[in-house]
Amino acid sequence: MIAASDSEARVRARIRRLRRSELPADTEQLARFLIGKTVVRETPHGRISGRIVETEAYIVGDAAAHAFIGLTRRNRSLFLKRGHAYVYFAYGSCYLLNVSSEVRGVGAGVLLRALEPLDGIALIARNRGVTRLHDLARGPGRLAEALDVDLKQDGLDLCAPGELWLGTATRETGAIGASLRIGITRDAHRELRFYERGNPFVSGPRSLSP
Repeated sequence: MIAASDSEARVRARIRRLRRSELPADTEQLARFLIGKTVVRETPHGRISGRIVETEAYIVGDAAAHAFIGLTRRNRSLFLKRGHAYVYFAYGSCYLLNVSSEVRGVGAGVLLRALEPLDGIALIARNRGVTRLHDLARGPGRLAEALDVDLKQDGLDLCAPGELWLGTATRETGAIGASLRIGITRDAHRELRFYERGNPFVSGPRSLSP
């Protein structure tokens, strides 16, 4: 197990697991709320954590959302009450991590698009096979790989003790920007991507993150 540095230990002491009652009961509001909050992955080798700096909301009735077609075996975690993990395999190459965002039976979610690494950076680098800090978890596929998340984590309660959970912010969140979502063709006009302005760990074209 890799020992935590002094700075990582201080970060760890500041993180508290989020209660479900703290999560806004609306998908777009939750996507904004999660900016600056923490996602924590407990592994056999140690803890990994990062600040959430970019999200996308996939709201009820959104043609770009996986839930738009109704409940299926693949997307059933999107229909759990808010605060559960929805993980799926995308583009034949990577996993993506989402947070369910409505009441049980209503399908909607928030895609986690980018993290600013906080804890377990050496573990993240090993998972990713790269060492450049800004590239460790910038983009949703990289984020899931950094956290060692795959279908085994699909459906986990992110507000309960376990191997993957959501935590409080470790510092004050900066100004939050909004833009069009990335890489979609349906309902592409909606400004449902949110990011921390000026954060170098945000993904996507600079033109979308002024």
